[in-house]
Amino acid sequence: MNNDIVCICYSRSGKTRQTMAEIAAALDCEVYALTDGVRRCGVMGWLRCGLDAMRKKTRAISRVETPRPLWEYKLVILGTPVWAGRCSSVMRGFLKRRGYELPDVAYVITHGSDEPYREVFEQMDLYLQEPHVAEVSLRPGSTGYIFWRDQFLMTCAERTGCELLPVPEESETAETAETAETAETAETTRIAPNEETE
Repeated sequence: MNNDIVCICYSRSGKTRQTMAEIAAALDCEVYALTDGVRRCGVMGWLRCGLDAMRKKTRAISRVETPRPLWEYKLVILGTPVWAGRCSSVMRGFLKRRGYELPDVAYVITHGSDEPYREVFEQMDLYLQEPHVAEVSLRPGSTGYIFWRDQFLMTCAERTGCELLPVPEESETAETAETAETAETAETTRIAPNEETE
């Protein structure tokens, strides 16, 4: 297990969680899922997400309990979907409350359109003491998804001096993502690569 890197993400639909599970598996690190206890499924949940993002509204979020303090990691990778051209309100809430603790940070944003949403990285940097060190904008299922994900992985590996593991097949990481999806929303969920479910 790579103890120099930690991944933290929020995912409403499961696509960001899937992407972060792939990244964590390749970097052999743990990934933790954020929650804010707000029901965000269905059409009303989708609308709530967009409104919260546009208003920059945040709610109390689950506390991420990592084995070490966040500032001790060489790299913290944050994953979030893009909502209404902005980072999710859940990730914004995390950054508002814990951004000052983060050392070197890398961003993974996921979205459903062809727009790269580069301005989201700048929005997220507002809550950090230093600008981020790596970034990737991914559209799950798109032609360039694997190429850009792997470029990001190589950047992270070079920065931390770790070796990359092969990215598991989609079915293996999907099982890991499903495990986190069924966890209670009031708690932070730890997602480990190839974690077995009960």
